[in-house]
Amino acid sequence: MKKQDMNRDWIATAATLSSALPYLQRYDGAIVVIKLGGHAMGSDEAMDTFARDVVLLRQVGVNPVIVHGGGPMINAMLDKLEIKSEFVNGKRVTDKATMNVVEMVLSGVVNKRIVQAINRQGGMGVGLSGKDANLITCDQTNPDLGFVGTPADMDPSVLHHLFEKDMIPVIAPIGSGRDGETFNINGDTAAGAIASALAADRLLLLTDVAGVKNGDGEVVTELKATDVEDMTRSGVIAGGMIPKTETALQAVRNGVRACTIVDGRVQNSVLLELFTLHGAGSMIRPD
Repeated sequence: MKKQDMNRDWIATAATLSSALPYLQRYDGAIVVIKLGGHAMGSDEAMDTFARDVVLLRQVGVNPVIVHGGGPMINAMLDKLEIKSEFVNGKRVTDKATMNVVEMVLSGVVNKRIVQAINRQGGMGVGLSGKDANLITCDQTNPDLGFVGTPADMDPSVLHHLFEKDMIPVIAPIGSGRDGETFNINGDTAAGAIASALAADRLLLLTDVAGVKNGDGEVVTELKATDVEDMTRSGVIAGGMIPKTETALQAVRNGVRACTIVDGRVQNSVLLELFTLHGAGSMIRPD
């Protein structure tokens, strides 16, 4: 006979699962849009951990949607192909040659890597871009920047069809223009537009910072939309955090219940944010 040894770690795991029950019930059937970027894409180990967490979400009844970036991979391919970029006010001009590389890397290499990681963990990942099924129709953001687009019209019906089949959409931030052009979209912007079109319960923006910090350098775990505006006007929110909080504000004012800027460097950060009292970042809610 095998002796049962009640290891403390096992007991702690069981207690964690039990305490997660209210959150599992809360998010049953919910749509959660996750912008994947930063550390979570940096290694195969981190990608596998993220994929396992996403498959777990689907297993317990959540409908996850993954929207990804891929800037470093695009830059590496442009360098490899010796395609030189021009910049206007610090922003890359996306000409036709650059756009071809952007689509190849995002819709091809990066998208399929994430899909394969999800499938390895037992999920059913399906790779898409905003061009598929008219998901994202764009207007040109600024003629000086070339083929950079801003989402204008959204049709998320294909995503609802995938939810019905227990599939996990993985979306590259590429959209169609009204005249058949192809546009590159900022990943956070694309995630916010998709979350708004789906009236998602949550939008999670994975990044490599702990969250929104106040004037004392402390992470603020929950903010109202007006708090974010006040902190931006006063300069407390600055730099790279501004576009993320702007995406969050637009999303929560367009019907998304809440947006959290999540520290993607923390292992299992998505599960911590959704299924524990502690959370893993800064949640922004409407006023």
